[in-house]
Amino acid sequence: MKRYANEGPVLFLDSGIGGLPYLRYFRERNPGENLAYVADRLNFPYGSKDKDTLVKLLSSLLSRLVAAVSPKLVVLACNTASVSALDSLRKEFSGLPFVGTVPAVKPAVLNSRISLAGVLGTERTIADEYIRSLAGKFNPDCRVMGVAAPELVEFVEHALDSASKAERLNSVRPYIEKFRSAGADSIVLGCTHFLFLLDEFRELAGDDMTIYDSVSGVVTRAESLLSRQGLWRRGGGGGRPRCFLTGGGEPGAAWEKRAGDFGLELVLFDNAKSEAL
Repeated sequence: MKRYANEGPVLFLDSGIGGLPYLRYFRERNPGENLAYVADRLNFPYGSKDKDTLVKLLSSLLSRLVAAVSPKLVVLACNTASVSALDSLRKEFSGLPFVGTVPAVKPAVLNSRISLAGVLGTERTIADEYIRSLAGKFNPDCRVMGVAAPELVEFVEHALDSASKAERLNSVRPYIEKFRSAGADSIVLGCTHFLFLLDEFRELAGDDMTIYDSVSGVVTRAESLLSRQGLWRRGGGGGRPRCFLTGGGEPGAAWEKRAGDFGLELVLFDNAKSEAL
């Protein structure tokens, strides 16, 4: 089993921008770590793909990324990828630690006052039995209402940068109203993209619904694995994280802005050749 050196980066992977809040929070807490991010534009969105297809494309992409950047730990900063492919990837890349991002169902069902928790995610995440089995494990008396929101993923990925506050609120409002009319007292943000609308969710939810996300739990788990396996980076600052963009073409204005907002160095990545362009 290969042993990964502690000078390699911690690699965050998502189909687009969804995992960036996870990288930022990790970086704030661990400024000495070397980080990398992958936005798999070529295969966006993940949520509309079946499980077998998603496992295959993630296996192929990670094989090339491991060859290119030698990560010491991978954070699947995507609920869909984690629910669908985490177990398979751990088996295939034995020796490489993985942290999955799964919806924060546990605190939602444990804290629900009326035993009805809402989960908002992609089609693939909502369709997976994992959410219901997780809820049953921690509170079998709490029902889970899953709602797929593929158009909200598209909004965040492609329209958020130019959207007004009113447009952001209007993109969230139908889901808040759906969960409220059903009587749910909590909403789990089951897609990392939705973190970019956290303020809007909280504003519209008011005092009668609690919004749950997984940022803190995922980052804490990554830190725990690094510590347990002796993979903490020693030395000075980790430098500017590289953001690998798949899919060809130039980054475009939206990704140039995101690079500035999150302190990233943009790198075009050839999925087929395991190399930066």
